[in-house]
Amino acid sequence: MPKMKTKAGAKKRFKLTGSGKLKRKHAFKSHILTKKETKQKHNLTKTGFVSKADTKSVKLQLGV
Repeated sequence: MPKMKTKAGAKKRFKLTGSGKLKRKHAFKSHILTKKETKQKHNLTKTGFVSKADTKSVKLQLGV
């Protein structure tokens, strides 16, 4: 049986922390930033965590 490949897109977007959680970046901060509030842009800069419902599927994509 061949080795399991990780999904390249997931590999670029998610990182596993020491406690087993998955870090991710927020969306909606690439362009059209003039109409967004400074507070919103500041909060989108920070990293977030993958929700509990999606954790299983993301870990499968990463091969964890």
